[in-house]
Amino acid sequence: MKLSVKRVYDPYAKTDGFRVLVDRLWPRGVTKAAAKIDLWDKQIPPSSELRSWFHVNREKRFNSFINKYDRELSRGKAVANLKKILRGKKTVTIVTAAKDIEHSHIPVLFKHLR
Repeated sequence: MKLSVKRVYDPYAKTDGFRVLVDRLWPRGVTKAAAKIDLWDKQIPPSSELRSWFHVNREKRFNSFINKYDRELSRGKAVANLKKILRGKKTVTIVTAAKDIEHSHIPVLFKHLR
C-alpha cells in the first residue's frame, strides 16, 4: 500500500486513492463534498485532552506530545481497526488540516500504520 499525506485544503487528485481524514474536528471552511473524504476516523487523532494540552505550548511540548500520542495509539484498537479497513487498498492518503504536518500527530500515526 502506498501511503501519503495531504492537507485537506490542497486540491483533490484522483491519484489520492482512498482518503482518510484523521482530525477530531471537521476542518473550517471545507465542505464535505469538496474534501472528498472516504473515511473520517475520529478514533485515530489525539484525544481532546492531549490536543488541548499540546496546543498550549507546541514547541516545548512536542517531544512529550509524540510520546503521549504514541501511548494512546498503542493502548487502543483504533489503528488495528483502521488497518483492517485499509487492507487491500493500493493507495491511501491521510488527510489533515494541520499546518505543520512534521510537527503534528501524523508522523506518529504513519509509524503505527507501517
